[in-house]
Amino acid sequence: MISGLRLENFKSFDKNARLTMVSSSKIRTNPEHCVDVPRTARILKNAVIYGANAAGKSNLVDFFRLFRMVLSDSIPIWAMDWFCKSEEKNRTRPTVLEIQFSVLDKFYAYGFSAVLNERRIVEEWLYSLSPNGSKAKLLLHRQVGKEGGIVCGRKLNPEDTQRFLTYSRDFSTNSTGLFLTELNRGKSFRSDSALSVFQTVHLWLMKHIIVFSPNSPITDFRYYYNEDSLARVNDLIRTFDTGISNVAIRVISMDEFKRKIHPVILQDILTDVQTKLRDSAKTIKLSMRSRDDFFSLVFASGSEPTITTLRFRHGDSFYDFAFNEESDGTRRVFDLLDMLLTEADDTVFVVDELERSLHPMLTRRFLELFNEKRKDARTQLIFTTHEDAIMDQNLFRRDEIWFVERDASNNSHLYSLDRFKERYDRVLAKAYLEGRYGAIPVFSSFSFDGDAK
Repeated sequence: MISGLRLENFKSFDKNARLTMVSSSKIRTNPEHCVDVPRTARILKNAVIYGANAAGKSNLVDFFRLFRMVLSDSIPIWAMDWFCKSEEKNRTRPTVLEIQFSVLDKFYAYGFSAVLNERRIVEEWLYSLSPNGSKAKLLLHRQVGKEGGIVCGRKLNPEDTQRFLTYSRDFSTNSTGLFLTELNRGKSFRSDSALSVFQTVHLWLMKHIIVFSPNSPITDFRYYYNEDSLARVNDLIRTFDTGISNVAIRVISMDEFKRKIHPVILQDILTDVQTKLRDSAKTIKLSMRSRDDFFSLVFASGSEPTITTLRFRHGDSFYDFAFNEESDGTRRVFDLLDMLLTEADDTVFVVDELERSLHPMLTRRFLELFNEKRKDARTQLIFTTHEDAIMDQNLFRRDEIWFVERDASNNSHLYSLDRFKERYDRVLAKAYLEGRYGAIPVFSSFSFDGDAK
């Protein structure tokens, strides 16, 4: 579970900004929104982030996108100008990104600093933390370009010492990648090895944080392989009053599939499948979705693939409907269904503008279902929103609600509703729209007969 974030010189965030998901000891409402970790730490399950347009909310989602991208490979070209542009010096000033989190009831802080405009890593660190964050023990520290710049804080046996020295010497001049990634590239450690912690940390950061990007061409969607899993989709979709009474699987031909998929994506799929079949896999199942369609494909060596798609029935309508005929709101519901369907635990979902294209009551219904489904799970939801109708202390705790506001220098500031110490009976949405908490648009006057004032 994530217990906090730290960022600096990243997009609209200039100075050190922090988001904490450690619960306030003074708030008693919605205790089921906290997960108790041994030795007194209580971690929140939700972070709801409000702010005006262009305040910087989406930049927090981009924080996760970039963090994961650098951890998997290197600083991408498209992030070279993601430093804070409010001051000229920030182009060459390091950007700092850090995540604090727990794995198997142990707390860690992993982060790095980089000059994004040069795609250059400057520093990297990993600490183990006490549950309340008051104490930190060094596990890994790296200063790029410094002799002996990679330090392991763990006590190693002779074999692990030699391995670490070899890896660090080979990586000492690398300024484009992260050493934590290198320690997980084709290497294996025994479970009792002191170096295994680096694999534990890397695996959690790469596999347990899911950033929802609904406009991506293809996303994995695992619930349409058969009628049994589809039954759960039908039960859920009917609760949202989308007009859909039934979702069914229909078989389509390879020619029809080719017409619906971009040739480059299709070639990548076929190449990957052929490689796996050649490497002794007898059958390969692949579930995908694009903006306009869902597909499930089954490939078996020596035979034509079986390809299915989804069709939608509305009430007693005679004809089925394709997914691209559904409303934007209905499509958005399907974007979010994975969070209700998956059985994965210890997962963090990060969503930008969760309520996009949704009616306020549908948004609230989704969040109620999510909290109900995950009440006994270590699952977290971090999302940005403009929807004031869900700013309700019956739905979220005060320490789960955050604001992003830009100052006169166009820099973003992040702060929690909990700092306002509101009463439990306060109507938060009304107070927010009245400007009590800031983070709302501030309009200048305008006259069609003259200039704006």
